[in-house]
Amino acid sequence: FFLIDTISTILIVVVEAMRHGFAFRRLGRDSAHRRALLRNMTAALIKHERIRTTLAKAKELRRPAEKMITLAKRNTPNSLNQIQAWVPESRIVPKLYNVLVPRFAERQGGYTRVLKAGFRKGDAAPMAYIEFVDNDLPPLRAQARQPSAHEIEDVDD
Repeated sequence: FFLIDTISTILIVVVEAMRHGFAFRRLGRDSAHRRALLRNMTAALIKHERIRTTLAKAKELRRPAEKMITLAKRNTPNSLNQIQAWVPESRIVPKLYNVLVPRFAERQGGYTRVLKAGFRKGDAAPMAYIEFVDNDLPPLRAQARQPSAHEIEDVDD
């Protein structure tokens, strides 16, 4: 009984420890599967500019997605090789250079946004949208409506 109590105490200490040395989320996959997942999701994000996935995957996708924009902004032969090595679909590389790089020419980072989207029906996993900022897609959240000048006058009276 004492041994079980000691083990549970050790487990509690491990759970409450700080996150030193945790560089990334494992996403419940081995390294090859995780790399393939992030490559395909990066391609989908570049292609569609907004995708819906789990919150953990969306947060993890920010790093490779923003790195592709940064590499494309360098516009060197080596950066093109790195992009082509990461993105599995060669058809979307021109979109990266012709559409996304001009859009983010003045921005020094922070090219993506993660918006929480509730919970998945089957397993209650937290869902999120990840999208490129400054896109032309319809907004996910309704913007707060500004009152008209007529409505403001009625309030003052």
